Order: sequence, then structure tokens, then C-alpha cells
Amino acid sequence: MFAVHLLAFYFTKLKEDQIKKVDRYLYHLRLSDDTLRDIMARFQAEMVKGLGRDTNPTAAVKMLPSFVRSLPDGSEKGDFLAVDLGGSQFRALQVKVSQDGKQSCQLESKYYPTPKEVIQGSGAELFDYVAGCLLDFMESRNLTYKKLPLGFTFSFPCRQTKLEDGVLLSWTKHFKARGVQGTDVVSSLRKALEKHKASFGIDVDVLALVNDTVGTMMTCGYEDERCEVGLIIGTGTNACYMEEMRHIDLVEGDEGRMCINTEWGAFGDDGSLEDIRTEFDREIDQGSLNPGKQLFEKMISSLHLGELVRLILLKMTKEGLLFNGKASTALCTKGKIEMKHVAAMENIAVQHVCTIVSFRSANLCAAALAAILARLRENKKVLRLRTTVGIDGTLYKAHPQYAKRLHKVVRRLVPTCDVRFLLSTSGSTRGAAMVTAVARRLAEQRKRIDAVLAPFLLAPAALREVRDKMRKELEHGLQRDTQGTATVKMLPTYVCGTPDGTEKGKFLALDLGGTNFRVLLVKIRSGRRKSVQMYNKIFAIPLEIMQGTGEELFDHIVQCIAEFLEYMGIKGARLPLGFTFSFPCRQASIDKGTLVGWTKGFKATDCEGEDVVDMLREAIKRRNEFDLDIVALVNDTVGTMMTCGYEDPKCEIGLIAGTGSNVCYMEDMKNIEIVEGNEGKMCINTEWGGFGDNGCIDNIRTEYDKEVDEGSLNPGKQRYEKMTSGMYLGEIVRQILIDLTRQGLLFRGQISESLRKRGIFETKFLSQIESDRLALLQVRRILQQLGLDGTCEDSIVVKEVCGAVSARAARLCGAGLAAIVEKRRQNQGVERLEVTVGVDGTLYKLHPHFSRVLRETVKELAPQCDVTFMLSEDGSGKGAALITAVAKRLR
Repeated sequence: MFAVHLLAFYFTKLKEDQIKKVDRYLYHLRLSDDTLRDIMARFQAEMVKGLGRDTNPTAAVKMLPSFVRSLPDGSEKGDFLAVDLGGSQFRALQVKVSQDGKQSCQLESKYYPTPKEVIQGSGAELFDYVAGCLLDFMESRNLTYKKLPLGFTFSFPCRQTKLEDGVLLSWTKHFKARGVQGTDVVSSLRKALEKHKASFGIDVDVLALVNDTVGTMMTCGYEDERCEVGLIIGTGTNACYMEEMRHIDLVEGDEGRMCINTEWGAFGDDGSLEDIRTEFDREIDQGSLNPGKQLFEKMISSLHLGELVRLILLKMTKEGLLFNGKASTALCTKGKIEMKHVAAMENIAVQHVCTIVSFRSANLCAAALAAILARLRENKKVLRLRTTVGIDGTLYKAHPQYAKRLHKVVRRLVPTCDVRFLLSTSGSTRGAAMVTAVARRLAEQRKRIDAVLAPFLLAPAALREVRDKMRKELEHGLQRDTQGTATVKMLPTYVCGTPDGTEKGKFLALDLGGTNFRVLLVKIRSGRRKSVQMYNKIFAIPLEIMQGTGEELFDHIVQCIAEFLEYMGIKGARLPLGFTFSFPCRQASIDKGTLVGWTKGFKATDCEGEDVVDMLREAIKRRNEFDLDIVALVNDTVGTMMTCGYEDPKCEIGLIAGTGSNVCYMEDMKNIEIVEGNEGKMCINTEWGGFGDNGCIDNIRTEYDKEVDEGSLNPGKQRYEKMTSGMYLGEIVRQILIDLTRQGLLFRGQISESLRKRGIFETKFLSQIESDRLALLQVRRILQQLGLDGTCEDSIVVKEVCGAVSARAARLCGAGLAAIVEKRRQNQGVERLEVTVGVDGTLYKLHPHFSRVLRETVKELAPQCDVTFMLSEDGSGKGAALITAVAKRLR
């Protein structure tokens, strides 16, 4: 210490001109904001390089995935062990995490020395020593014979493929144990613990391998939920942060976030910092145990700053700038001046050199940290980022000016980030316990979430069973003896032909099937220049009309027709009309249809059991303003098939996958026992939404399906439709979310008022949430619009729930369709069937995955059928006109 006091004395005697000389001499250690921004940009480029699968092998900054996917949420609880290997002392801890309405974390720990012969001996000796220390700790606290989860803080760069493994890339911090590099350190620790298991009753489950930087972030994350960056500035230096999975090419999957251990100490190892490295930096590097490596760390960490000061002072003395040119023994001896001396000198404001050296370290650290913060802000797509950085390390804690300098420069470099710096307490080891606690919480949550969603993941055998049951129900609906009790009604439509290209003329079409009603004028041209032109107007149907009387409903429809005819200037023309009526009707001819039962929220009285064409004619008479020739009553599914049949003669099936769900197809007359005649074909409107109303698919219905059914307008009816159509999928999702929240697996266990509202979760939200282009933050915003303020982890679970519900709907729909196409193949008596399915409906059109899953299921369950899916363009309107045109042609 005498040498240090002597140095301090001489520095106080420096004249003003000498201070200026020192400033000029150390000018190259001062970094301007422009230079720091340039370094910040270089580090950002290195981050991108490190995250890329193709570029990672050559990246200096390795950006190692830690497989830590979630921060503490306050619900963690239990007893955990933690061990910390990475410095001059080894540490063992017992961490008690309790919730009980108020989170708390209690620690008991013990330090053990890490002897030189151990850290530079064999790997087996090192891990035996760690296991022995842990045994001693457990015995001192009566923890033997208790099975406890363990978090292992291992403060060296490791490549991980999961949370509980890690292959050591290289030793740092003077560790040199043989035979460890390139091996899984968790396996080595487990082997060492196994030796003690039988003899001493140690039963420890190593759940997590954690870098000290990650541990720091997790410790601070327990206190501040905004903490998503960890920073170590001490003997070594490193940073970690929560990165979006979609940017991490090194790991499969793109949902959620994962903590990335940057290992930024190697920044510059590829020569990218040569322009700011000094002769002193090079000398320190050449004299180190790992020359050419960890160059950024050697410019920042406390392990090297004292030596940097010594080299500068020695050269200045030799050049006569200090101590009258006479160098003391302290200056001439490597390692004689340590960082604690530098800090002490600066405390008494006498060491200008120390200030510049430590400020350069803080500036460089700030530039790299600013790059991480800027990336976080960009990932979140926010104008201002509010975040917390958890920090540990002797340099940050002990140096009187370092923290202040770091904070100031970071805020200057990223003015759009509001950063809180939170000092970690027992960061690395307590953090390992927190990672272990989070890992256990997530594992338990995953098990429970999987149990909830398991019934939606229908196995191939279950889908084949649905296909076969559907086939059986189709046959029942076609047969005279069983049709009365069949759940799949197989209603004849009396549409006996598809378009042949000769259709022409002007037609009116009506489209009633939802909350909107359309009136269309359709002009069909035949011949070589065949075309279809359409003009339409949309009218709303108020709820009071939908659920009023039948007379009020049809008077409203006729009023809308009158407005349209007036609008088009054709009120006097008596045009043929096709009426698309998207509800189950029993038809006796193409222009007669008795309503079997309302669906889709309609409840108008005095309609069921009545001929809806007659009801429309009566309403037209009551108005007494115009007359129309009602040629055809059309189901929207049939209209879809006819529209696509106009383009493709192979189209013999129509599918609606939207608000409702239904299929029609061309059946051989000889198989339709409920209609006279055996010649030709007729389109059958299956009304397959009622499939399962007899209980035949109860084995795959979940408690959530039953809840939705019981709360619907028609409980016990349309059960298949309630599992496959857009009107109900959002409600199924809502029921699952309520259950998961009650179980404490979502939204911190709090069921919001909005989540209690039936119908709040519309099916369009499923389509938006499941979009591959949508980041989790956008999913979170959608949930916030619904009054559901969840975390990113909540967003992942919600997305998973939506995926399970919509995928099941698509598979069930595919199983039903497979039964239809296989029936057509057998009807035609061919080895292989080529057929086109005309499709309409918002679920099929707008959902990002529904159509693909549907197609894959049909291919799997009907392998002898080559099915082409053709999107219908306005099947319900254009199709009605085409059916009318075909009916007039055939008539």
C-alpha cells in the first residue's frame, strides 16, 4: 500500500500543464459520442450475426440461447438449492421462495474456497469438489434425504440445447480444469452427485444450468417484473437479455421469448475494435492466459483495468511525465496495481489517469448495453421503452464514479429508453434458484395446460371413427325407414343438374343466412364470351326482426327487395328469382321448402314447419308493389357448389366453413329412397351440423363444448356445427380461458369482467391471433382490446388454445368431408376419384391454418380420392342465380 500512497502524493503535486499533458497523452482513450454510437452499431450487427444459424459460427459475439423462457411472475414457491461456480469462491445456497399473497425469498448460504489445484486440475476433481461442498452444506442444514431441485450457476460460456444441459465452450477467469471443454457440465455434476447419493443420502435434481449474468437478471426480475436485461461488470463482464424467439435461428420455434447470454466479452475478437484498441490493450492481451480472445472484456473488466493503469503510468514515467522519470517497484511489477487501488485513488481525486481508464470502461459498456436496449425497443415496436437492467459485479458496486458514468452515457445514447438500473443481491446464485423455480412452475403449468388441451388433439384413430360414423349417418338420412330419426337430414334440393355453359338472362337473387341480407341482380351471358355480372345491395337485419314474428321478418325482406328494385330502376320487370335461404328446409320441389328449424341466432316465430317460399310470396302480395317469379329455393352450400361448377365441371360438392358449417353433394338418384325415381343425380343438402345430436360423438365432446351448447339458443342441437363453425369457436376458446384462469395458469388467476361476457371472444380474434405474421406483442394488444391484460407468456398460452380449438374444427370438418368424397368414389365404382369441392365461408377464407389442416385431413382419411378445393366467388348470390338459370333451362 505504501507504493499506492506514494503514487497519490506525486499526482497531487502535478502542475496544471502536466495535467494537460496527461490529457493529450491519453486522448486516444477518450471516446466521443459519435464513436460510441459507431461501437453501438457494430455491436448490434454482431448480435444479428450471432443469432443467425448460418452466421453464428463466424460471429465473435456468440449470442448463446439459455433456454430460460420466462421471468418470475411472483407465483413461484418452494425450497430450492443453488450452487455457484465461477470465481475465487464456490457458494452453496438454500433458497425458500414463498407466495402466500406476498412474495418473499429467504436465503441461507455458505462459501467455500476454490483452490488453484482444483480449478487447474482434472474435471473429475473439480466436480467432486463441488459435490463435496454441496454435501457439507446440506448436512449443516439437515437437508440430506430430502429431494430438492438444484440450480447450477456456471459462469463460463456454454452452448445449451435445453435448460438442464450445457457444453463448455471455453474456460475463462483462470479456470483450466482438464477434460471439461466440449463436454456437458451438468452430466459431470450429476455423476459426481451420484457417487454421494447412496452413501450420504443426497437426492438432488439438477433442473437448470444458469450463467451468472442470467442469474442476475432473474434475481432482479423477481423484484421488478420489467427487468429483462442482466449485466455483470466485475472481474469479468457480460450481458444477457430477453430476445424474441422468432429472431433466434439457433433454436426451433418462434413463439415467446428466450434469454440470450451474449458473451459480449469476445466482442472485437474478429478485429472489429482494432481502431480503438491501444498499445496498452495489446500488451495486456499478449500477457494474458488467452491472447487474442475476450478482447472487449479486457478493455472493460476490473481484472484488467488495474494493469492497464500500471502500464500507462509506467510509460508516462519513462517518458518523464511522472515521478521525475523514476519508476517504483510497484510500477514495474505486473499485477501490483489492482482495481481496488484505482478506485481508492479516484476517491481522493488525484488520479487523472484512473478516471480516464475507468470512464473508458464505462463508456464501452454503455455503448454495448445501449445496443441491447435499442434492440429491445425495436422488437417491441414502441416509441419509448420502459425497462429495468439488473446489475451485479464489484466494479459497478465498489467504484465511486462508475455507476453514475454508465447511467449517464446509456441515457445519452438511447434517449428513447427509460432505464432503471437495479442492483442485484446474491444475483448469480439466488438467480439460479429463481430460474429453477420458474422452470418447475412452467413444467407444472405445462402439464396442466396439456391436460386441458389434450381432448382437442384428436388422434388419427378418433378421426377415422368420426369419418365412419358420418358415413353411417349419411346412409340413415337417405333411407326411407331411418330418415325420420336421422340427425344428418340429407335433404333433397331438387337441383338435378350443374351449369353446362348455355345459361343466360337476367335473374334476381336473395341471400338470407346471417345478420345481413342481400339482394342481387345477376346477368348471365352464354357462349364463347360467357360471363356473370352482379349488382347487389346489403341490408341489415336487426335482432328484434331476427327474433320477432315470421310475418315481420318477411315484410322486412320484401321492403329491402323494393328498395333494391327502385335503386336499380327495374321495379316493373317480372324477373325469375332464386332465394338463397341458409337454413335447413325440407323441399318437395325446387321452389318449395318447409323450414325444419332455425340456426345461427334466428328465432322468428311461426316459421318452423311452414313453406318459406309461400311466406315470401304472401309478403310480396301484402306489399302489392311488384311481382316476382320465384323459381328456386337455394341453400348457400348448394349455391357454392353451383358457382364453382360453372367454372369446373368436376365440382360435385359444396362446403361452407364460416359462421355455420354444412356440405352438399351430387348423389345418385337410386340411393335417395325418400325421392321417387332412379335416373340421374340430385344435389343433397346434408345439413351435417346436426351430426352427433344422437350422442354418437359424445366421446370426443369436451366439458367446454357442453358449456357452449347449454348456453346456446338451441341446446342439444347442431352439436357438430358447434364444434366446427365460426359462430362457436371463439366461445369455446373463452370457456377454456376461464378454466385456465381459475386454475391460476393465465392472467395471474384473475377473471376479468370482459372474460365473463358470453360472445366477447369472436372467431375473428382466433384468425388474428393465429396469424404467423403476428408477433406476441400484437397478440397481447388484441387481448388488451378485449380487456385481458396478460403477459407475453399469457399470449403464448392463448395462441395455443386458439390453435387447438381451430385445428380440431378443421380436422373434424375434414373427417366429415372424407366420408362424402369416399361415398362419391364408391358410388361411381372407380379405383381413384378426381373431384372438386367448392368452398365458401370466412373460417376457410380468413383463418391462417384452417384450410391447410382441412385439406391434409381429407387426404389422410380418403387416400384414394384426389380432391381439389376451389374457392367460391359469391356462391350464395351468384349460385342462386345459376340454379335459377339451370332450373329454367331444365324446365
